Amino acid sequence: MNTIGLIGGMSWESTQTYYQMINRGVKEHLGGLNSAKIALQSLNFAEIAQLQKDDDWSAMSDILCQAGQRLQSAGADVVLICTNTMHKLASDVENAIDIPLLHIADATAMAIKAKGLSKVGLLGTAFTMEQDFYRRLIEDNYDIEVMIPNKQDRDIIHQVIYQELCLGKVIEASKVTYQRIIDELVANGAQGVILGCTEIGMLIKQKDTEVPLFDTTEIHAQAAVNFAIARENL
Repeated sequence: MNTIGLIGGMSWESTQTYYQMINRGVKEHLGGLNSAKIALQSLNFAEIAQLQKDDDWSAMSDILCQAGQRLQSAGADVVLICTNTMHKLASDVENAIDIPLLHIADATAMAIKAKGLSKVGLLGTAFTMEQDFYRRLIEDNYDIEVMIPNKQDRDIIHQVIYQELCLGKVIEASKVTYQRIIDELVANGAQGVILGCTEIGMLIKQKDTEVPLFDTTEIHAQAAVNFAIARENL
């Protein structure tokens, strides 16, 4: 079995979901007492969040690259960055290690293509929604149009992520607001919606809307499971 390397802690609320999903996925495939072989570098999100506010992506790059290198030294066969936003630095991490990096946007785009969709909405942090590092990859490499909410709604989405979900708070009023935003994206032509922050799945589930949702945590974790058991299937 391949060893999965996780760069987590951003926030730990979603990292624990990764851990659960990957282990459950391996058990479902292999049965018995099987569980995943995981190496984890869990970062202090307070430090990362402050660097985000300071717009110091160089310092964050150093932190993530060093975490990736430690995972490689610990025996990981692949690395996952357990957050959408920090994939802004994915190429830096990829260049700092000699093992593959499973990109969350690639995995998500492939899931969208598998559904035959060509236009989707994106919910995430302001960094993910407003900067082009995430949307451009999906649009350029997979020919999928990515829509984002209006500025007021983007601010609300971002605030809920950092002030509620990353603190483990799941508030019903915020769910209702997210549902409204999803409905407006659909009304403007979205055929599906990317839950492009690894904490959003704590708040919004597929049962909460009729439009197809693409939970990036679940999709990324499943990609890790597939990589983990690849040797078992040889």
